[in-house]
Amino acid sequence: MSGLLNFVRRAYLAVIKHAIPKRTQSIQTTQSVQTTQSAQTTQSEAQTTQQSAQTTQSAQAIQSAQTTKSAPTQTMRVHMKKMSIVVFFKDGRRIVTASKHKTLQIWDVEKRELMGDPLEGHSDWVVSLAVSPDDRRIASGGGDGAILIWDVDSRHRMVFKLHTQWVSSVCFSSDGKRLASGSEDETVIMWNVETGAVLSTFQSFQGSVLSVAFSSDGLKLASGGSYGTVRIWSTDNAELLLNIDAHQYWVFSVVWSPDGQQLVSASHDKTFKFWDSSNGTQIGQPCTSHTSSIKSLAISSDGSFIATASDDKTVRLWSTNSHQQIGQTFEHTAPVFCVAISPSGELLAGGDCYGNLQLRSIESTLSAAFGTDSSYFAHRSKVKLGQKLYEKALSDAEKVIELNPLSYLGYELKHAALRGVQHYDEAFEAITIMLSMLNDAPDPQIRQLRRQYVSPSEVKDAIRQAIDAQLKNAPLRLINTFTGRLCNRDAQIDAFTESTEYKELLHSFDMHAPLQTEPIKGAVAKYFGWVMLSHRWESDEPLLHNIEDRNVYDLDPVGTTGHLQKFCKVAHDAGHRWAWSDTCCIDQNEHVGLEESVHSMFTWYHFSALTIVYLSDVLSSSMSGALANSAWNTRGRTILEFLAPEIVLFYQEDWTLYLDERSRNHKKSVAITQELERSTSINTQALVAFRPGMRDAREKLRWASNRKTTREEDIAYSLFGVYLPVVHGEKRQDALGRLLQEIIAHSGDITVLDWVGQSSSFNSCLPAEISSYKALPLAPLSEHDMQMSISTLQKNIVAVESALNLYTTLENLGLPHFANGRLQLPCIAFPLTEVKQSPGGDGAKNFTYEVKADGLRDLLITTEDKLVQFSPAKHTEQTFLLVRPWNRYDLRLINSAGEMQSVEDWPEPGSLSNDTFGGYPRHTEPATRELRLIVHLEQPFRALLLAQQLGGEYKRIASDKNITTQVRDMASVNNMMDIRTLEIL
Repeated sequence: MSGLLNFVRRAYLAVIKHAIPKRTQSIQTTQSVQTTQSAQTTQSEAQTTQQSAQTTQSAQAIQSAQTTKSAPTQTMRVHMKKMSIVVFFKDGRRIVTASKHKTLQIWDVEKRELMGDPLEGHSDWVVSLAVSPDDRRIASGGGDGAILIWDVDSRHRMVFKLHTQWVSSVCFSSDGKRLASGSEDETVIMWNVETGAVLSTFQSFQGSVLSVAFSSDGLKLASGGSYGTVRIWSTDNAELLLNIDAHQYWVFSVVWSPDGQQLVSASHDKTFKFWDSSNGTQIGQPCTSHTSSIKSLAISSDGSFIATASDDKTVRLWSTNSHQQIGQTFEHTAPVFCVAISPSGELLAGGDCYGNLQLRSIESTLSAAFGTDSSYFAHRSKVKLGQKLYEKALSDAEKVIELNPLSYLGYELKHAALRGVQHYDEAFEAITIMLSMLNDAPDPQIRQLRRQYVSPSEVKDAIRQAIDAQLKNAPLRLINTFTGRLCNRDAQIDAFTESTEYKELLHSFDMHAPLQTEPIKGAVAKYFGWVMLSHRWESDEPLLHNIEDRNVYDLDPVGTTGHLQKFCKVAHDAGHRWAWSDTCCIDQNEHVGLEESVHSMFTWYHFSALTIVYLSDVLSSSMSGALANSAWNTRGRTILEFLAPEIVLFYQEDWTLYLDERSRNHKKSVAITQELERSTSINTQALVAFRPGMRDAREKLRWASNRKTTREEDIAYSLFGVYLPVVHGEKRQDALGRLLQEIIAHSGDITVLDWVGQSSSFNSCLPAEISSYKALPLAPLSEHDMQMSISTLQKNIVAVESALNLYTTLENLGLPHFANGRLQLPCIAFPLTEVKQSPGGDGAKNFTYEVKADGLRDLLITTEDKLVQFSPAKHTEQTFLLVRPWNRYDLRLINSAGEMQSVEDWPEPGSLSNDTFGGYPRHTEPATRELRLIVHLEQPFRALLLAQQLGGEYKRIASDKNITTQVRDMASVNNMMDIRTLEIL
C-alpha cells in the first residue's frame, strides 16, 4: 500500500511540475474567456519556439485593474511559458525570473524593463532560483539536474552537476559562501560556492525534496518533501535535528523567521503552518483560507508578514503574529506558482502559469494593517536607509517617533536619514535627543544601551586627535590652493572646521561604539594632504613677506612668481588643498624657525601627498637624458627632495610632465628611475624606497659627493637622520666634520674614514670636502672564495690557534669615538720601516714615496705633505704608521647589506656568549668564525698613514690616492698583534 501511495505521489508531482496552460485549464473555473486565452497561449507557444528569446525581450507592460483598488498593480508577460520562480535582489531594484522555457531574466523593477539578454544554459525547465546576499551571484536549478552559478556582472557561469533528477530548490547561506540544493533524487546537498566542492550530503528519506532554506545564522538547514515532512539539519555535521510530520501532502515551500526561532511551511494540502524550530511543535492553528494547493511562500525581511501564492489564482498576505490575513485577497487570472516580497516590504511579485509577472504595491495595505506598530515603520526605515532612499526613510523614522515618542530608535533612524540628505545640523539635534533619552531612561537596561553609542563630542575629539597627528609631520605654513592665501597652523584648522568636509565627517558615523577612527584618519589625511615643491632657486624667488596677507593668484605673474602660481594650480587640479614652497613658506630671517625647518625637511617631504619637481631648464621638447643634465640634479638639497617623498612627479619648463610620463608616480617609472640611477649612482631600490639612517654610511656619502650644497646640515639630516644644529658662521668643513663625528658616534662605523683628498681642520682623519668620497669602496670577498680559504686554513692547527687568539683580542677592543675633537681609533698598526721618495710626482704639489712597513707589501703613497725619508740604516725620531682602522662590524663578517646596529646596541667587550654573537648564531664548525676573520684580514684594505706628534698623538697624512695595501703573507696575519687605540688630532 505504501509503495502504491509513493507511486501516486510521484506521479502527481510530475504532472503538476510539467503542467502546461491546457492542463491548468482543467483545474480552473471554466469560463469561456479563460478557455480561449489558454488555447491561444498554447498555440502561441508552438508558433514561437524558435523566436522566444526575441519575443521575451520585447515583452510589454500592461496595466490591469485589480480587485484591491488601494494596491496599484502592473502585469507583464515576461516568459512565453510557465513562470516557475521569481526572486528580488537585495537592493530591491531588480528581480530575476525563471520559466519552463529554460531561461532566466533580470528585470529593472522601476523601469519594468529587461536588463540584458536572457541567461541561457539549462537544458530543461528552470525550477529554482536564489540570489546571493551581496547580489553578485544567482543560483539556478533545473530539470536537467544541474545547478548553475551565474556572475551577475560578467554573466559567466559555473556548473555543479551531482543531482540525478530535478533540482527543486536552491538557497544561499547568509554569508553567501554556501549553497544548499534539494532534488527529486531525495537528497539535499550543501556546496562551496567558490569551488563547487560538496560540503555535505543529507539523505532526506522524505521522498522528493521540494524546498530548502538556511536559517539566518547558517547553522541550520530546513527541507520540505513530497511525504509532507519538514526536516531540520545541523549544517556543521549534517546531523538530523528534527523530523516534523507537518502536512498531509507535498511541502512546496519552507521559510525561516529572521530570528531563526520559527519555521513556516506551505503545502499542497491548502494550508501553511508555523513551527517552533527548537522542538518542532506547531505554533497556533494552520492557516486555511486558500482553496487549492499553496505553491509558494515568502516572508518579509523583518518577519512581520507572509505572502502565499496558490493554484486558486490568488496571493494573500498574513500577519506572522496573529496568523490572520492582512487586507484583501489579490486575484490573478491564472494559478500562481511563485511569490516574492521586496526587501523594503513595499512590493509583491507573483508569477503565474501563463508566464505573467504581477508587481503590486502593498505599502498602503501594510500601513493600514500595521498603522500603530512602530516596529513595522522602524524596519521599513532601516531598509530604505540601506537603499539610500533617505527622504522615505526620514518619513518612516518620523512615523516611529509619532507612534512611540519615548523610543530612542526613532531618533536614531532620523539621525541616519538626515545625514543621508546632508542636513547635518538637524542630524546633530536628533542624535543629541537620542543620547539624552538613553541617559535619562528610567529602565536601567535602556540606560546601559548608552554605552553602545558615541557622542558627537567624542567624534570631535577623535577628529582633533587625527588633525594633530597629521599636522605633526606637516609644514607650519602652507598655501591654500583654493583661496591662494598663506595659512599658519591655526588658519589651516579653522578652514577645515568651517568646511563641508568637516560636517560630513562629523556626521558620517552611525554613532555606534566603538568609534572607528580609521575613516577619520583617512578623511583628515585627505583634507590636509600637502604638495611640496622641489626646484632650483633663482635670484628673484618670492619670499614670505611677498605673499603674506595676499592672494597668490592675484600677484603679477612674472618670473618665479608665475612659477609659484602655476605650482599651486597644478596642486589644486590634482585634488590637493595645500601647497608648500621653501622660498615663501619659511621665514628666512627667523633663525630658530629656519633651523627647525631644516630639521623637519625630510619629514615634510616624506609625508607629503605629492612632491612636484619643477625643472626650469628642461624644455618641453626634451628627450630622455634632460633630467640627468638638469641643474636640479646637481644640487645637494634636492637629493633629499627626491629620496624622501613616496610620490613624485617631474614637470618641465612649460609645466608639462617630463617625457609625457602620465603615471601617478614617477618613482614607479622605469625610464625615469633608470635615468636617475645612471646620473646619481644611487641604486633604484634606494631611489624608490629610501630610508634615512646609518646603514651604508660610506655609500650615502658617495651619493652626496657629486652634488653641490651650501649646507652640510641638509645632507646630514636627509641621508642619515642626524639632526645637526645650525651654527651660524661655521666653516663648511667643520659642519661636515660634525656630521661625520655624529655618524661615528651613532653607529661606530669607520668606513667614513675611507676618502682621498685634503684633511679637515676639524680633525685630520676627516676630509675637508664631501667630494672626497667619490671613490668606490673595496669590494668584499665572495662567499665562495671565503669558504675555499677557510677549508684550507682548517687543516692548519697553528692557524686555527692564532685565529682564536686574534679574535679574542679584537673582540675586547672598544668602539671608535670622538672626545674634544680628537678621534679615539681602535686599529691594527703596521710601523713604517722605510720611506723613500720616488721619481714620480710633480715635485711641487705632490710627492710620491716608496713605503715599506712591517708585515705589509711594499707600496707607493702620493701626498702633498713632504715626508721625512728614513730606512733601517738611517733612523728617524718621528714614528710613522700605516693602520687598519678596526671596524667592529668585521667580527660579524656579514656583508653591508645587513642593517647596522647603533653603538648603544653593541654588547660589552668580552660579554659575547659561546652560542651567539650580537644576535647572530656562531658557526657550528670549530673556529669557523675566527677563521673567517683571518681570511678577511688577509684581503686588501684601505690604510691610513699616521705621523706621531710631539705629545704622542697622531695626525693623518692625507693622500690624493687611496692607500690600498695588503698583508705580506699568512704569517703576517698570524703575527698581527700590534693592536691598539690611537688618539688622532
